[in-house]
Amino acid sequence: MKEKTSSYLTNHRKVAVIGCGFVGAACAFALMESGLFTEMVLLDVDRDRAEGEAMDISHGVPFAKPMKIYAGDYQNLSDAAIIVITAGANQKPDETRLDLVHKNVKIFQSIIPQLKECGCNGVLLIVSNPVDILTYVAAKLSGFTENRVIGSGTVLDTARLKRAVADQLTVDSRSVHAFIIGEHGDSEIAAWSGANISGIPLNDFCELRGHYNHPENTARIAESVKNSAYEIIEKKQATYFGIAMSVRRICEVIMRDEKSILPVSSLMFGEYGISDVALSMPAIIGKHGVETRVPIPLSEDEMARLQKSASMLRDILDEVGM
Repeated sequence: MKEKTSSYLTNHRKVAVIGCGFVGAACAFALMESGLFTEMVLLDVDRDRAEGEAMDISHGVPFAKPMKIYAGDYQNLSDAAIIVITAGANQKPDETRLDLVHKNVKIFQSIIPQLKECGCNGVLLIVSNPVDILTYVAAKLSGFTENRVIGSGTVLDTARLKRAVADQLTVDSRSVHAFIIGEHGDSEIAAWSGANISGIPLNDFCELRGHYNHPENTARIAESVKNSAYEIIEKKQATYFGIAMSVRRICEVIMRDEKSILPVSSLMFGEYGISDVALSMPAIIGKHGVETRVPIPLSEDEMARLQKSASMLRDILDEVGM
């Protein structure tokens, strides 16, 4: 199917945020602070909420870079370079991300056709949970080329992993190179096989720092990363600052055409024996979204868990008729 394109030229300094709840507002604030854009339009089913957030954030502009921030409608985002979608039902303390699927698929079935109708040429960045399911839904309903429909995926999970490893080893988290892959959720996989600290294999560096019980330590760290969101939700009812910084980083990579490698969620086409599902694997990201995936070494166990994660996501998509 040929995607519909807009008659408007893309404004490469414009971003849109759909959904102005905790996550959307935090993302909007982080994007205002980034200096990447000169224009931002906020959309929400509650127009007053969008207007309030636009007013509140815009009052900080004199302390940042010049930027026009306003509430708008779908026709206002036809020329946006990036459309960040955070709209959806909130995750409750006793819910998994996948429990949200039925409610949020219905919401996307309302949002995406309107995006398609206005002929957006920008990149769709899906943040709403369950992000892998909704990334797939957005790609299929929009008809956009798959490279420009991406989910925030395990970018935040990977940051949490780097932070946890860095704390364990007392080292700068930017020197930790490791990925969380698969679902952004309970079946996510810490890909320890390729993990390293500035090129030094993880286990070797651990021993350099006096840590020798590798299986126990890595299992503990992976479990803590997986449960981070649940712990935060239990304590403060929602997570939003971490994901807002993740969204800012993804937007930065796109707008600066950095060709950076991030574990975003996107459609799989046979890689690792996985097809017709969206999940997170490291990929080179540029101005048009996903350019190519980057193969990483996986153990037999990691590969089996990745395929199981994909199968579980495919079952859920089947359940909602996708």
